[in-house]
Amino acid sequence: MERIGFCGLGTMGRHMAGNLRRAGFEVTVWNRTPGRAGDLLASGCREAASPAELAGGVDIVVTCVSDTPDVEAVLFGPDGVASGIAAGGMVVDCSTISPEATRAFAARLAGLGVGWLDAPVSGGSEGAKNGTLTIMVGGAGADLERARPVLAAMGKTITHFGPAGSGQAVKAVNQVVISGVYLAVAEGMVLAMKAGLDPEAVVAALGGGVAGSWILANRSAKMVGNAYPLGFKTSLHLKDLGIALELARQLGVVLPVTGLAAQLEAGLVARGYGDEDMSNLARPIRQLSGMEG
Repeated sequence: MERIGFCGLGTMGRHMAGNLRRAGFEVTVWNRTPGRAGDLLASGCREAASPAELAGGVDIVVTCVSDTPDVEAVLFGPDGVASGIAAGGMVVDCSTISPEATRAFAARLAGLGVGWLDAPVSGGSEGAKNGTLTIMVGGAGADLERARPVLAAMGKTITHFGPAGSGQAVKAVNQVVISGVYLAVAEGMVLAMKAGLDPEAVVAALGGGVAGSWILANRSAKMVGNAYPLGFKTSLHLKDLGIALELARQLGVVLPVTGLAAQLEAGLVARGYGDEDMSNLARPIRQLSGMEG
């Protein structure tokens, strides 16, 4: 069984690393901010002092950090993965980052004899905890087959889309789609409340028809209650929409709903709501409709 190193123990990563350990993998962890590994160490994981140290003792390194510069720093910065990993190793990046940068990172690692998969995930903290994430994969087919048992310990649906960068492009599409659904559910819930309807009954009725969705079922109550525990941070989704909008600009694609969602999320971040779940897109809809925002 492959030895796994896991870099990034945030809202998603700590659950993903825990699922790898529960699946029987030998797991070494590292996090930029100390003190996040307590439960993982109790479960039998080891902790490394740097990404380089971590990479030197494992076969596959999984990264799950916030943004493109963070991935670059973990991989290629001082004491980064690239300075410790041996030829024949592999990096599986579960972060959501730029497809263009992803291709460059893959090429740099290939020059060291190291394999690469971009494997961004969807499913939120619930999916990370339950091991039911959807994983969108870019990279060589042989590398995917090698890493498939690792991915299967973290996710339920694993789909290969093509060469390096393909997984990140699909994740950009995912973030575009969910931004529209979140906005639509927010508008629908506010309309229902202003019309004097029972929101729970509305959700139950709509869930049985074509308006049904995971977001309607799992996030509408937050919008109705105007309380937004995580989830998935608004600030991170705003970052993801920036990636999607840049990809759209490069390809000449117009994304008006995504642009609106990004504007609303930028306002939420500016008002101090960036650490809330992104279902707080309901805040500005409520406020503009004369409800508390």
